[in-house]
Amino acid sequence: MTTNSVPTGLALTTLDETFRTDPYPVLDDLREREPVHYDAVLHRWILTRHDDVDRLLRDRTLSVDPRKAAPGTFERMFFVGAGMDEPADGGVSADDGEMSMLFSDAPYHTRLRGLVSKAFSVRAVEAMAPRIQQIAEELLAAVAGQPGFDLIDAYAGPLPTIVIAEMLGVDPADRRDFKRWSDAGVQRFNPVLSPEGRAEADKASEALRAYFTRAIADRRREPRSDLLSSLVAAEENGDRLSDDEILTMCSLLLAAGNVTTTDLIGNGMMALLGNPGELRRLRDDPPLIKNAVEEMLRFDPPVTQSGRTPLTAVEIGGCPIAAGQSVTPSLAAANRDPAVYPEPHRFDITRNDTHHHSFGGGAHTCLGAPLARLEAQIAISTLVARFPDLRLAGDPVEYRNVPGFRGIAKLHVLT
Repeated sequence: MTTNSVPTGLALTTLDETFRTDPYPVLDDLREREPVHYDAVLHRWILTRHDDVDRLLRDRTLSVDPRKAAPGTFERMFFVGAGMDEPADGGVSADDGEMSMLFSDAPYHTRLRGLVSKAFSVRAVEAMAPRIQQIAEELLAAVAGQPGFDLIDAYAGPLPTIVIAEMLGVDPADRRDFKRWSDAGVQRFNPVLSPEGRAEADKASEALRAYFTRAIADRRREPRSDLLSSLVAAEENGDRLSDDEILTMCSLLLAAGNVTTTDLIGNGMMALLGNPGELRRLRDDPPLIKNAVEEMLRFDPPVTQSGRTPLTAVEIGGCPIAAGQSVTPSLAAANRDPAVYPEPHRFDITRNDTHHHSFGGGAHTCLGAPLARLEAQIAISTLVARFPDLRLAGDPVEYRNVPGFRGIAKLHVLT
C-alpha cells in the first residue's frame, strides 16, 4: 500500500470499508512508516510492532479501565459512546449493571477472575469435548444433502451459542433468543451505532438481563449442575459474587464465548478455503488441527485490538506518552509483524512459531481461551472430515462492522 499520508483516524477502523474488508495492508503501511502512531482524529496512540504490543499487554501498571483515561481520549469516548456508564471508582459497567471483569483493574479484576476461573480450567474444558463433538455432528447432519449452506448461520454461529447456553443452563427453547440477544449486545461496542440500532441493542441487553435475573433467583432456590449455579455458589475465602456481578459475568461470557468463537471458526474456515493446499494438508493429517487453529488465530484474529491507559507518563518505542492517554495495541498488526514471523501474510498450518496476541496478554489474557480453542478444533476438524469437497460458493464476503472485532457476516459454501 502506498499513500502520501500515514493512515489514521477512521481509516484505522471498521467504519472504513477498505480497512473492514482487509486491514492488513493498511496496518503494514502504518507499521513500516510510523509504528508508534498518534491518531489525532480519535485521540489515541496505536502500536503495530509485535514487541511493543507484547510489552504493553504484559505491563500490569497500565489500566484497562476507560474511566481512568483523560476526557476526550479514545478509550473514554469509545466506551461512553458505546453506552457504558461511569459509576463509582472500580471499573466500567453497562449502564444498568455492575462493572465487567474485562474493564476492571486489580484488585477487583483479580477477585472476579479468581471466583470464576475454575469453570474454565483446561481440565474442566476438556471434559466438555464429547458434548461439543456431538453438537458439531448434529449441526452438520442438518445440512447434509444440501448443495450448499451459509457456514456462519448454520454452523459457526449456533455451535458456540449452544455450548455456552448449555454451560449456563439455558433452556434449549430459549437458544434462538439467546443468540439474537448476544449478537445485538456486541453492537453496543459500536460508538456510531444508529439510534435505531442502539435502541435494538439496549432492548436485547434488557431482555438478557431480565432472563438472567430470573435464572439466578431460580438457582439460589434450586441449584443445578451448570455454570450459572457454580457462579452463584462460587466462594473464595468467604467472598461471593453479587447478583449484579453474576449478571455482568454472564453477559461477558456470552460476548466472549459466543460471538468471538463464531468469528474464529468463520475466519479460520475462510483462511482454509482460500488456501486449498492447506485445506488438503489438514484433511490428510487431521492431528494438525491444533497447530492449524493457532495459525488461524495469528493470521486473522476475531479480536483485532485492545486498550490500555498509562497512569503515569511512559515511553513506548521512543515516544513519550502522557498519563491518561489512550493506547491501542493492534493485535492483528502484531500477529503479522515481519520482524517476528517469516512471510507473515502466508497462511501455513505447519508454521513452527504460531504464538500470537489474539487472546490478549498478561493479567487480562482471555479466561475462555481453552474453550475457544477446543470448540474451534472440534468444529473445523469435524466440518473438514464431513465435507471433503467443501469450497467457497464465490459470493462476495462481507465482514461485520463492529469496531475492534473481525468476523464474517455470511460465508456461503458448496458441498
